[in-house]
Amino acid sequence: MSPCRLATLRWTALLAIVGLAAAVPAAAQVPAAEQVAPATPGYTAPRTPWGDPDLTGIWPSIDMVRVPVQRAPQYGTRLFMTAEEHAVLQKLEQERIETMARDGAGGATGAPGHWVEWGTSQRQTSLLVDPPDGRMPPVTAEGQARAAAAPRGTLAGTSRLNGPEDFTMWERCISRGALGSTLPVLYNSGIDITQGPGYVGIRYEMVHDVRIIPLDGRPHLSPAIRQHMGDARGRWEGDTLVVETTNFTDRIGVGLSGGGVPNSPDMRLVERFTRVSDDTIRYEATVDDPRTWTEPWTVAFPLTYMPDYGMFEYACHEGNLGLRNALSAARAEEAAGEGAAPPR
Repeated sequence: MSPCRLATLRWTALLAIVGLAAAVPAAAQVPAAEQVAPATPGYTAPRTPWGDPDLTGIWPSIDMVRVPVQRAPQYGTRLFMTAEEHAVLQKLEQERIETMARDGAGGATGAPGHWVEWGTSQRQTSLLVDPPDGRMPPVTAEGQARAAAAPRGTLAGTSRLNGPEDFTMWERCISRGALGSTLPVLYNSGIDITQGPGYVGIRYEMVHDVRIIPLDGRPHLSPAIRQHMGDARGRWEGDTLVVETTNFTDRIGVGLSGGGVPNSPDMRLVERFTRVSDDTIRYEATVDDPRTWTEPWTVAFPLTYMPDYGMFEYACHEGNLGLRNALSAARAEEAAGEGAAPPR
């Protein structure tokens, strides 16, 4: 083979390798949120009588209840587990279901087994999709101090319960916060969306919180007014409902059911609701709070349309005198010399 011919072949091979390398980043550029809930090709969302994309209906997150907020390190930057990994998870969950059915309860402090949703069909490795490793960014020193001062309630057996303020907002049936109400938990994960001209309403099954979101471009409330669910303003970007929420308090966490590190009053939450098929909404939420986390972070997952889902009354434990009983028990333990845990 002539030197010229050999050089040509080498150059052709090099171009092929470069082209292949360039194609890999192009595929990886598909946003993570779109990967966890891809749109049906050619799909157009139905319209309301006044022309907005129609999101009306009940969209529980129960299919996602076994997907953790943060990704286990062994998955690295993978958004999805393999079929083999998923099969192992399903086997473990089936064993847990059988155990709960046999024992008739969800453990010492959990819900009865028949309350619990399972959702083992999803292969998503974490609800958190950005940062790419699916892990929370570092918490600032201010955020750590806020978390240390937050009430632990009955979830930490060493905490002294002196009054209602020592219980979490969820235990007091006050609120789980905007994002905490949307993230999937073990039961009562119903999300009911109602629309009207210029407004969207979202009702959450657990703790019966409701958000009324105006779409008319009005400004946010005065910074002097703070709310547990924040102050939401919405707009349409194509077929996507974008909801920006500000004016939060600093008394509720941003994790499951309002747990985790409490946000600062400066937090900005941006949610996106996109109907990608008749039975799926892609939900994406970005938390931007530099006083609490060193960088923004994003969760994304599908919400599934379930017209027959029952949005039951959430008759919270305060109706059963739960706080009074917990406090009276704490006083009885102290009187007996059993509850001398130091105050935090």
